[in-house]
Amino acid sequence: MTFRLHNFFRSSTSVRLRAALNLKGLDYDYIPYALRKGETRTPAYRTLNPAGLVPALERADGQVMMQSLAIMEWLDETYPEPPLLPVDPDGRARVRALALMIACEIHPLNNLRVLNYLGETFGADEGALKTWFTHWVRTTFDALETTLARDAATGRFCHGDTPGLADICLYAQVLNNRRFDIDMQDWPTIAAIFGELDALPAFTDAAPHNQPDAA
Repeated sequence: MTFRLHNFFRSSTSVRLRAALNLKGLDYDYIPYALRKGETRTPAYRTLNPAGLVPALERADGQVMMQSLAIMEWLDETYPEPPLLPVDPDGRARVRALALMIACEIHPLNNLRVLNYLGETFGADEGALKTWFTHWVRTTFDALETTLARDAATGRFCHGDTPGLADICLYAQVLNNRRFDIDMQDWPTIAAIFGELDALPAFTDAAPHNQPDAA
């Protein structure tokens, strides 16, 4: 099955899904959208995703799937090799928790539409937006660093020595942090895991600067 991936090069949720598809060795057609130009708010795009958000994964049967974590879990159930989640219930719960720390505690507060709203409604300038963004990253990364550093289940990656769901979220978030020049020195475990991931083609090929619509 060839997929159509509706996405934006710099979107961290799009990075997640590109990395997951790459890890699974699944081909997809890359359909770019310029978020700042409102291309996901058109009636045509909203027929695919009523929320007007990226990514959306369109299957060969015409079904359109939304929300990166839900799509990645579907991919793992439908294309189980290589797995994104451990086989044991405890391991699966741990990996999901690590992924959700990023996907639920950082991303919803720091995505583009929130930053735009802060600027348009409250007059937040670039300095204020950086302060906002950095605060929510630090709040969760401090806890994530402690969690990863003290747990024997952490290996080269978030859970053992195989990259999975939590690593995909971590990788995308660290790349997103670079937009605001966030220093990683306070999070050595996270930085080390990112370094391991950034050496893998499945991840580097998903990075924003390697996409055809990168600007």
